[in-house]
Amino acid sequence: QVTLTESGGGWAQTGGSLTLSCAVSGLNFRDYHFGWFRQAPGKEREFVGVSIRPGSGGRTYYEDSVKGRFIISRDNAKRISTLQMNNLRSEDTAIYYCASSQAALSAVRLLSMYKTWGQGTQVTVSS
Repeated sequence: QVTLTESGGGWAQTGGSLTLSCAVSGLNFRDYHFGWFRQAPGKEREFVGVSIRPGSGGRTYYEDSVKGRFIISRDNAKRISTLQMNNLRSEDTAIYYCASSQAALSAVRLLSMYKTWGQGTQVTVSS
């Protein structure tokens, strides 16, 4: 059984930082991309960023509004994907999800390309 479990959510002050982790079991971690998505109240779930699997180059890609503020990393040995969020803004408030995919690089921003999802973790940013 494949499971993805997010942790590390909570409250942060505007301008502050939070780090989310996604612990993965039940699949060959190195063979998968791990994406991060978020869903704010009343809005659709949206792409935040992705860590590409080593065999496809190992790069990271980000949604424009988080570039330069968020960093995604992966520890293939520990089977953990991490989303470090800096300089947080109120508009970053959302439930954050990690998910796994083996999609082509051209499709890694698409929600439909991700088969397995975590349960989500709430991030709230306010002053």
